Amino acid sequence: MPVSVFDLFSIGIGPSSSHTVGPMRAGRAFASRLAGTPVASVAVDLYGSLASTGQGHGTLGAVVAGLMGSDPETVDPDAMGASLAELEDTGRLRLAGGATVPFRLTDIVLHPLTMLPRHPNAMRLRATDASRAVLAEETYYSIGGGFITNDSEGDVAEAAIPVDDAVPFPFSSGAELLAACAANGLPVSGIALANETATRSTEDVRAGLLRIHDVMESCVERSVARSGTLPGGLTVRRRAANWFEQLTADDPEHDPLFAMEWVNLMAMAVNEENATGGRVVTAPTNGAAGIIPAVLYYALTYVPTVTAEHRDDTVLRFLLTAGAVGSIYKERASISGAEVGCQGEVGSAASMAAAGLAEVLGGTPEQVENAAEIAMEHNLGLTCDPIGGLVQIPCIERNAIAANKAINAARMALRGDGVHHVSLDQVVETMRQTGADMSTKYKETAMGGLAVNVPLC
Repeated sequence: MPVSVFDLFSIGIGPSSSHTVGPMRAGRAFASRLAGTPVASVAVDLYGSLASTGQGHGTLGAVVAGLMGSDPETVDPDAMGASLAELEDTGRLRLAGGATVPFRLTDIVLHPLTMLPRHPNAMRLRATDASRAVLAEETYYSIGGGFITNDSEGDVAEAAIPVDDAVPFPFSSGAELLAACAANGLPVSGIALANETATRSTEDVRAGLLRIHDVMESCVERSVARSGTLPGGLTVRRRAANWFEQLTADDPEHDPLFAMEWVNLMAMAVNEENATGGRVVTAPTNGAAGIIPAVLYYALTYVPTVTAEHRDDTVLRFLLTAGAVGSIYKERASISGAEVGCQGEVGSAASMAAAGLAEVLGGTPEQVENAAEIAMEHNLGLTCDPIGGLVQIPCIERNAIAANKAINAARMALRGDGVHHVSLDQVVETMRQTGADMSTKYKETAMGGLAVNVPLC
């Protein structure tokens, strides 16, 4: 069953979909179960990657904001910060269900060396009454891209296409997707659109995707208006504002010779905003959120056939195609850095972006599949080793590099006829196996790689 494009591209806040968006959703889901119960206390335990890099990824504040009732799509990042500051001052947490209990962020217990069996991103929430009797207890897993599961209910992320709803063209592999395209004479975006309209109108799909693109563009606009350094203690300088000023002066007419520099800027602008905890589109994760907006910007700016009247249709085709490919990664492997390393985040996003661009460039379904395969093939083995547990180094620059890889992959695929030795399914399976073999220290734990070889001061 394909995952909906509206699940892969969800609106949330930074800096991490698995460490911020997922935990907020889990906290909100747990708090909703407590309405009307005599809650006297709550306990939060974080395990594995959520514990080891949770401080830098905003996990502690996110799960508490969820307990307060915040939703990643609608929460105001500034208001959330104020609420957390008030919590630290008063030591009183007002749950979404209405009860107020004693709590501070320092009450959250971290277990960085304990990996629960189902997934390395795990959190256990417990509520008790005045006699310390357990009212509710649940273990949630943040499995990448903001998706969450738990031990008792399974998938508790609200799916845009429920799994029990039939879609006209079910697929879970590249081969099945290509077969559906061939049998029905449709491009990849056409298959994806038909599946989306199984549960909503064409107008709603169109409006929803254009809104997602608007949020992507707004993210860039906010970022290029900011200066100074990123939060978190590394004193990483924000570069997007300065680069934007320079490029606007050096290239006012958007000469194609400057295309790579604009793509770099767009990707880095999104990820600087993400690192600030601002509003971004999870695409398919926050750590890789800059790649698809940057490559889509390239498509809208530098592809000659994309005129003003075709702009909206181009956005739709690009995102639908990218979503179809992302669905395969989500179903057959993983998009979680804590599970398979950064190949699952930046690699998946590059593959999705390459597919979207290949379709916009006029590629056949076979060429689109080839573009997606090329992009992932050359991101295999990519580790997730953020310095200081922050989504800054190497994440921000890595998005820019991967965006240009995606463009190159699409253009390479368009020079061929779609026939190639390595299939998308084979490279997805290779990515999954590589992630399983990868040492835990390279999977979003900040215990290896750059995270231990680069001093924090």
